[in-house]
Amino acid sequence: MPDTATSTTDELPRPLDGLKVLDFSRVVAGPFAGRMLSDLGADVVKVEPPDGDTTRIWGHTVAGLSGFFTQQNAGKRNTSIDIGTDEGRALVKELVAKADIVIENFRPGVMAKHGLGWDDLSAVNPGLVMLSISGFGQTGADSRRRAYAPVIHAESGFMARQARFDDTLPSDPMFSFADSYAGLHGLVGVLAAIHMRDRTGIGQHLDISMLHSMVATDDYAHNAIDDHPVVRLGGHVFDTPWGATLLAGEMRFLWYQASRGAGVADPSPPDADLATKQIQRKQAIGQWLAGFDDRDEMLETLDELRIAHADVLDQSEALDSPTLVERGAVVEVEVEPGIKRRIVDSPYRFSDAASGVTRPAAHRGAHNTEVMVDWLEMTAEDAQTRTTALLDSGALTTEL
Repeated sequence: MPDTATSTTDELPRPLDGLKVLDFSRVVAGPFAGRMLSDLGADVVKVEPPDGDTTRIWGHTVAGLSGFFTQQNAGKRNTSIDIGTDEGRALVKELVAKADIVIENFRPGVMAKHGLGWDDLSAVNPGLVMLSISGFGQTGADSRRRAYAPVIHAESGFMARQARFDDTLPSDPMFSFADSYAGLHGLVGVLAAIHMRDRTGIGQHLDISMLHSMVATDDYAHNAIDDHPVVRLGGHVFDTPWGATLLAGEMRFLWYQASRGAGVADPSPPDADLATKQIQRKQAIGQWLAGFDDRDEMLETLDELRIAHADVLDQSEALDSPTLVERGAVVEVEVEPGIKRRIVDSPYRFSDAASGVTRPAAHRGAHNTEVMVDWLEMTAEDAQTRTTALLDSGALTTEL
């Protein structure tokens, strides 16, 4: 397992200190954006339904908190509100009046059905920035479709392209690209909207489509737009005596360096078509790499030829890499007194500001009363009395 640092609150200020965020989102795209806002200093309160976020059962559980839920929701406080009740909706609007940002990733129309859509919330707080993440956007023929990352991977062209280059049937990658990209684009948009609000006093409703985010982040999209043949620009993997090794770059570049710089002979006939040349030249490079007697000699030669290279690592090896250990990429959070678990920290490193996870993920409803005290400026006694009444009515839930 990788070395870990213990996450602590730094004495330096955080870039988003003072911002208040209500996070209604679930699973990945919205929670990821909320987690990054929290790591950057915002006070993020996860508003969880009575039945809980489905990811609470995904991954290894420590102290009643799953690994997946912990990764996406560390740093956030938690209040569990039933927005299907009048009392729950009233409480949400009170909190929205104090919020800077609201995040939600329901299907379009769900928040509005409960009287908590953009028109409803902006009437309560004209300076509010609301981030809505959905598969296909808030309007249009596909807007009401259920969309998870695999759906977007399939309909963005990503899966078909990868299968064509790998000469295999399409399959979904073990990475929720569409969710992560939408969360990151949502994060950028939210910060831009906050900057604009600080200038104008006017809030914004930000409509982020997972499909649009996927396509906008796709560095191969121009080939489809121009109807131009796709050339693999990323990397090529070769089997060497020391394991799988990736050489980065287009095959044309790799071949030029290997043939001109290292004398690798071209095995393809002069009249061979391009596809045949690429296949046979790649095989020749593979044989050349396999012919080295010493790994250090192979790597030194690749460096001399200005070919970027990498070992193909499994994830546990990657987390133990010198770079990630030195950067403190994996930290420990105390989920209960005396019980710690590892979590991947956010990547932001500022010259004169702090960032990173400050607290573990929370049990459902763990901060019902505390949030009322801090956000609604209630006394502890009044907040506890109201919490008890809302718990009795079913508008609030707690698992503690």
